[in-house]
Amino acid sequence: MKLLLDTHAWLWRLLAPERISADAEGAIANRDSELFLSPVSTWETLVLARKGRLSLAPSPGEWVLDALRRSAPTAVPLTHGIALRSETLAGFESEDPADRFLVATALEHDLTLVTADGAMHAFPPVATLW
Repeated sequence: MKLLLDTHAWLWRLLAPERISADAEGAIANRDSELFLSPVSTWETLVLARKGRLSLAPSPGEWVLDALRRSAPTAVPLTHGIALRSETLAGFESEDPADRFLVATALEHDLTLVTADGAMHAFPPVATLW
């Protein structure tokens, strides 16, 4: 299975693994699964740290680089097609730009989005798992 980790799924797996559902953890841990992470999640993590909603040491940038090495997800390219698609998600209820980019990325690359986000689960075109 090809899995795109939502930002919170990636962060929770590293910082608070008890918050990950059993189904999501099982899929992520499965050796046959391929894990993907969007650069949007890197950006969103750094924004959360800058706003004080997340504390990352020794610095947010260093933490992210180390976390990428440890968790070893494949980076999904952020393309113009994804940017265009993020603004044409008719029926998707979230106005959060990161959510829109992640949904568009999952659709563009035929990935299952690992997320606890109800708006993403309620959007039938995207495959989700939690």
